[in-house]
Amino acid sequence: MSCARAGCDGLIEDGYCDRCGLAPVRHNGRPAPPPPLTQRVGSPSRARAAVRPQLGAGLVTVPDVPGRDPLDAVMATAEVAEPRRFCRRCGSPVGRGRDGAPGRTGGFCPQCGAAFSFVPKLRGGDIVGDQYEVAGCLAHGGLGWIYLARDRNVADRWVVLKGLLDSGDDDAITAALAERLFLAEVEHPNIVKIINFVERDGAGYIVMEYVDGVSLKSLLAARRAANGGVADPLPAAQAIAYVLEILPALGYLHRAGLLYCDMKPDNVIQTKDSLKLIDLGAVHRIGDTQSPVFGTVGYEALEIEQVGPSVASDLFTVARTLAVLCIDFAGAQSTMRFTLPAPAQCALLRRYDSLHRLLCRGTAPDPGDRFESADEMAEQLLGVLREIVADETGSPVPARSTLFTADLRARSDGADGRLLPALRVSTDDPAAGYLATLAAVDPEEVVGVLRRAPERTVEVDLRLAQALITAREWGAAEELLGEIERRDPWEWRAHWYRGVAALAEKRPLAAAESFELVYHALPGELAPKLALGVCAELASNPSAAAGWYEIVSRTDPSYTTATFGLARCRLACGERAAALAAYERVSESSIAYDAAQTARIACLLGGSPDVADLCAAAAAIDALTLDGEQHGRLTADLLRAALDLVAAGRGAEDPAVTLGGHPLVESELRLGLERTYRFLASVAASSRERIRLVDEANRVRPRTWT
Repeated sequence: MSCARAGCDGLIEDGYCDRCGLAPVRHNGRPAPPPPLTQRVGSPSRARAAVRPQLGAGLVTVPDVPGRDPLDAVMATAEVAEPRRFCRRCGSPVGRGRDGAPGRTGGFCPQCGAAFSFVPKLRGGDIVGDQYEVAGCLAHGGLGWIYLARDRNVADRWVVLKGLLDSGDDDAITAALAERLFLAEVEHPNIVKIINFVERDGAGYIVMEYVDGVSLKSLLAARRAANGGVADPLPAAQAIAYVLEILPALGYLHRAGLLYCDMKPDNVIQTKDSLKLIDLGAVHRIGDTQSPVFGTVGYEALEIEQVGPSVASDLFTVARTLAVLCIDFAGAQSTMRFTLPAPAQCALLRRYDSLHRLLCRGTAPDPGDRFESADEMAEQLLGVLREIVADETGSPVPARSTLFTADLRARSDGADGRLLPALRVSTDDPAAGYLATLAAVDPEEVVGVLRRAPERTVEVDLRLAQALITAREWGAAEELLGEIERRDPWEWRAHWYRGVAALAEKRPLAAAESFELVYHALPGELAPKLALGVCAELASNPSAAAGWYEIVSRTDPSYTTATFGLARCRLACGERAAALAAYERVSESSIAYDAAQTARIACLLGGSPDVADLCAAAAAIDALTLDGEQHGRLTADLLRAALDLVAAGRGAEDPAVTLGGHPLVESELRLGLERTYRFLASVAASSRERIRLVDEANRVRPRTWT
C-alpha cells in the first residue's frame, strides 16, 4: 500500500509510512486510526519509530547549524534575571529587587507561601547517581536548572540532567521517578532519548542525551541581534519546515497515550541533520487528572486550567510555536496569550491567507474546532507550504490530494460548478466496496439504489446527497445534509455538498458561504479555493475570482479549471498579458493543452493585435496537432486579423513576415483567406454554413480583371 500523503512516495509498513513515518490517511478528512499498540498507557509500547521525513518535504532549504564544543554552552554565571523569576506554584513574581536593593534568590512566595530558589543545587564537579559528573548549568527551566554532565560509566559521553522533583520527601521522589520511567520507553528520531533517572540530596533528575545544535529560540534571538535588536522572524517556509519535522514526533507520543504539553521554540533543537524535542519533563499521560500539568504562558491553551491537557491542546502549542517563529508576535505571552495578530497588522498573514486560516484553526478557542490529530495538521500544513513555495519561487508544487479527485477537464467559455473536483470515498468506510460497484448512471436511479443500500454509512449518505443534488431534489438533499451534520458537527463534507447544491441552484453567494467553511477546515487544500473562485466569477466579481484562481493555478497548474478561469478573469479586468501567461501554465502533457493553446490564440487575436501578436498566434497554430477543419478555422481567424491590421493602417505590409505561409501583404492575405474559406466550405456540416463560407470567400478575395 502506497502512502497517500501529498509529496510522499513511501510505502505503508506495519501501519506506518516508511518515509514520512505517519499513519495512513482516511479520505473523509480525518487521519486513519493508529494501529493497535501491544502495550497502552501505563506501560508505553516501543512502537515502531517513525522514519525521519525529508525536512520540509524536500521543498525548503534550511540553513545548516555548525557543531560546537558542549562546554561552550555552559553558563559562565548561573543566575536567573529578576524579570524571569516567578513562583512555580501560582506564577506570581518573586525574588524582585526593591529600592535599589537586589531581589532575593531564595525565599517564600508572598502570594501562596510556596518556597522558591533560583540557586543551582548542583555545581561543577558534583557527582550525581555515582555516575554523572556535572560540568555546569546550561539553562533555567520551569522545573529548575538544567545541567551539562559527563557519563563516567560510558566513555565520558555528554548528557543533560534536568530537575524532576524538588522535594525533601524520599518517598515522593521514589514515586515520581517510578512514575516517569515510561519516558525511557519513548523512541523516536525527533525526540531526545531519556537515558536514566537519578536522585541527589532530595531532588530527582532526568538524564537525557546531549543534543548538539541550536534551539529555535536561539535562532530567533540571533536574527534579532543581527537586525539591530528589531524582531526578524524566520521565513515562513523555513518555520513550516521545522514544524513539519516535529509533528510526527508529537503524533508518535499521542499514539502512545502521551501528551508533550510544552511545545515552544525553546524546546526544539536543530542539529546537523534533523530537529529534536529536547525536554520531556512536562510529558503527561492522556486521561491523567491527578498529576500536575506544566506548560508555558503564551503557548498553552485556555482550557488547560479547567479541563486539563489533550491532543487538541498539544496541537494548540504547535500552532502558537509556528506563529512565534514566522511573525513578529510581540504580545504572544501577554496581551495575545490566546489570540493572533489580525492580518491588517501582519503582512505575512495578509499575503498568505491559508497560513492565517491554519493558525486560526490550530488555536481555535473550542478544542473541538482544532485539528483532530498531528497527522491531520501536518497534511494541511504541507499544503500551505506548497502554496508559499510556489509563490516565492515561481515554480509549481503539484501533489495528489487525499481528499479530492483530480481536476475535471476544463472548458474555456465560463465558470461551471460541475467542473469542481469530486470527494474521494473513504476506503475504510464499511460501504466503500459497495459504492465502488455502483454502476447506475441516471441520477434518479442512483437515488433509488442508495436508498436501498444494505448499510447506511456516512459515505452512503454523502453519495446519496450528491445524487439528490444531481437529480435536482434540493429539499431532500438539504434535509440529508442537515442529518449528517447533526451526527457530526465537524463533518466538512456536508458543507462541501451544500455549496455544490447552491451552485447548481445558481446561488453563488450562498455557495461561497459553504465553501468558506470547508476552506477554514482544510486551509491547505486547493479544491475549496477553486470553488471560491468559481463562486466569485459566477457572482460577477472577476477580480476576487482571479485571486483564488491564481493561488490554485500557480501551485498546481494541473487544475486547469483554475487556469482557464484565471485567464477569463484577467481578460475581464483588462489584463491581457496576464491572461496569456495563464494559458502558458497548461503543460503539453495535459489533456487540456490544445484547448488552452486555442484559447491563447483567440486571446492573441482579440482586440487590436499587433504584428508580434499575429506571429505568436501563427507559431502556436503551427505547433498544434489539429484536424483540417480546426486548423482551417484558426488560420481564418489569423488571416482575418492580419488583413484588418493592414487595411486599417495599424501595420505596414512586410513580405518578410509570413503568417501561416502567407506574406504580410494585403493581396496575399486575401488570397490565403479566400482559399481557407473555400476549404472550410467544403467540409461544412450544413448547406447554410457552406453558402455563408463561399460568400465570405468571394467577398474577401482580391479584385481581378478576370
